[in-house]
Amino acid sequence: MLDFSWSAQQGLPLRALFLGAHSDDIEIGCGATVRQWIEAGVRLDATWVVLAAQDQRAEEARRSADAFLQGSDSSRVVIGGFRDGFLPYLGTSVKDFFETLKGNPTPDVIFTHRRKDLHQDHRLVCELTYNTFRDHQVLEYEIPKWDGDTGAPNTFVCVGERAARQKVDLLMQHFGTQRGKDWFDQETFLGLMRLRGMECRAPERYAEAFFVHKTVIGIPSTSR
Repeated sequence: MLDFSWSAQQGLPLRALFLGAHSDDIEIGCGATVRQWIEAGVRLDATWVVLAAQDQRAEEARRSADAFLQGSDSSRVVIGGFRDGFLPYLGTSVKDFFETLKGNPTPDVIFTHRRKDLHQDHRLVCELTYNTFRDHQVLEYEIPKWDGDTGAPNTFVCVGERAARQKVDLLMQHFGTQRGKDWFDQETFLGLMRLRGMECRAPERYAEAFFVHKTVIGIPSTSR
């Protein structure tokens, strides 16, 4: 197994764009990765975008993003305010919203939903990610749910037990609107990270997994 690591050029921050359809999606999909990077001293420049969040769920999204991004080099939280479950039926407005996310600086890496996710909002966010950002490294995260659409991911980020448990604790703390759902509990989130950690032989037993469809590896030139 080859171990690839992102390293910021000349000490500059790692620019990451996080895209989520709903207020807890980013946290479920890659929250431990965020905490692992920050705890490891990565200078993270984060743009955190939640599309379908209104009223109480919008407030949850803001508070949770602030907590997960604590210690980052810089962060911006953007709430779209669209109606949950209706993103594909608001296509023009959602597309226009994505266009506003373009600009400088360009992200080094983008986290978004999996393109084969069975939730209609998730799929549209993924589709528009690739439509909007055509020359970027994209990692598609997974969201466990009753549809049973988890697959065989091909990219793993090993996380420590501390980051894994921070993720779960923050999810339980900030998303009171979701705690009554039968799938939203500590066992679900820790169990999935433990399974992914087993699949990649993570040193501390936990990992988050992603689907990557294209990666370009550059060979730095050397002078002789």
